[in-house]
Amino acid sequence: MKILEEVKSRLPKGVIKKIELEGSEIVIYTTDVKFFKEHEPLIKSIVSEIKKRIEVRCDISVCLDKETAKRKIEEIVPKEARIKEIYFEPERSIVVIVAEKPGLVIGKGGETFRKIKYETRWTPRIERVPEVKSDVVEAVRKMLHREVKFRKKFLNRVGESIFSERITKRKWVRVTTLGGFREVGRSCLLVETPKSRVLIDCGVNVGGNNENAFPILYTKEFDINDLDAVIISHPHLDHMGFLPYLYKFGYEGPTYCTPPTRDVFTLLCLDYIDVLQRNGIEPPYTAKDVKTAVKHMITLEWGEVSDISPDIRLTLQNAGHLLGSSLIHLHIGEGLYNIVWAIDMKYDRTALFDPAFTNFQRVETLIIESTYGGPTDIMPPRREAEAQLLEAVNRTMERGGQVLIPAFAVGRGQEVMAILAKNDFEYPVFIDGMIWDATGIHTAYPEYLSREMQSLIFNNQNPFKKDIFKRVASPADREKVYDEKPSVVISTSGSLVGGPALEYLKNLCEDSKNTLIFVGYQFEGTLGRKIQRGWREIPIRGENDKTIVLPINMEVVTVEGLSGHSDVNQLVSFVRRL
Repeated sequence: MKILEEVKSRLPKGVIKKIELEGSEIVIYTTDVKFFKEHEPLIKSIVSEIKKRIEVRCDISVCLDKETAKRKIEEIVPKEARIKEIYFEPERSIVVIVAEKPGLVIGKGGETFRKIKYETRWTPRIERVPEVKSDVVEAVRKMLHREVKFRKKFLNRVGESIFSERITKRKWVRVTTLGGFREVGRSCLLVETPKSRVLIDCGVNVGGNNENAFPILYTKEFDINDLDAVIISHPHLDHMGFLPYLYKFGYEGPTYCTPPTRDVFTLLCLDYIDVLQRNGIEPPYTAKDVKTAVKHMITLEWGEVSDISPDIRLTLQNAGHLLGSSLIHLHIGEGLYNIVWAIDMKYDRTALFDPAFTNFQRVETLIIESTYGGPTDIMPPRREAEAQLLEAVNRTMERGGQVLIPAFAVGRGQEVMAILAKNDFEYPVFIDGMIWDATGIHTAYPEYLSREMQSLIFNNQNPFKKDIFKRVASPADREKVYDEKPSVVISTSGSLVGGPALEYLKNLCEDSKNTLIFVGYQFEGTLGRKIQRGWREIPIRGENDKTIVLPINMEVVTVEGLSGHSDVNQLVSFVRRL
């Protein structure tokens, strides 16, 4: 391949054992230990000229054996790093070090990292142990480790596609909307360039019917066999919930996203399957298809520029909307055109995230959300919203009641936890449903939180680890919650359409000392929307499918202003700052 031959020609003779592609990265394997230790200046100069990423690794034949390498790593890394696991991927000469404090494994200025690399001759990859245990994070990491042979072949194939010499008749750039425009849900956009076709997002309309539940993939412009890549902006179902179906349907290419997006995607897609099955609906895909999608994911950090096709470079930047959520910047051709996908985004500081990124060098086309884009869609200041939440909670605590906060598992649940923690709330806060596992994913990736949150976490003041937060892990635990008064319960689902929150409502609704606080959007037709509109007698299914009526005697409060979307003023400010 031309790009590999070009790199070879710039290297000293005899130092290369083999050279290959891992996605957009060029990987050089060498048996020359001296070159391995001294290659950085030369490689930097080559990278600056050809504008491609290059990594040099030792060939497995000169790496230390695993046991010796493991002992050496344990000697080099300070015990305070609290290494939990070390495992090896000899197919790629990589050692994965899982630690509670990754910064100590890296060391000041990368000193410890380099020492590990040059003394063991293995190339380190460092992963953080979530401070709040997450079964999903652990399962995804172990699965990717087991699939290392598949991943190596897959990344090589992706690289060959990216650097292929491709000739087409297209001389234009075109976007085709396949869902999510003039509607809520099933976001999906096809981008065609002179040499490539990529899909941005592939979501579902959770409340849709057969006609509008999924993206419009039967249009003549879309051919799954011509698709170079999929890019996922963030892991809400309306943006990624149909991705596993693409792999079930035969797609074999890469999906690009951030690491936390990959993990939350896994959590929510598996839950989506479970919810549909419990409601007697056949899911469009299975857990096996979710696993297949994860196997094909290539994760990028914010600000990392990556070739994803012969004429597209991708950069992800902070969207401020959700953990790992990204604005998508596509640089097409050599300066031909630039597109930014800003759906969904928050241009304001929240309890979890910094405002969305705006420092793009060039933008010819901006595609931006308009969830709250109407002239009257103005939210109260975040400070007022947080004060209203605290006032309602404290009022309930004073009268000895319990607060039920239905919350979305990812984002809003952690937002409420962070607000309570930073205001030194002292009463028990019970966390039920998927919120706990989602919180674990947040603690695995603190670098995707705001600078303020990072400062707290890196200084051993992680708000999610406060003693007030207590996990509800079983029906027996749930029964005990009702005896803990006063207290707060944060539980899924956010719109009271199911999940533990509905059980809490049944048990708490008749007592006027208690309070129901809505902190998220209540979708049309949901139980939450009905209560929000003033219904005080709610018919629901009880035991043996008999209809019972719930009297809503508890106080009902709606807190506006905690949305992860920008209001009209924030949207205009975002555009002005580009």
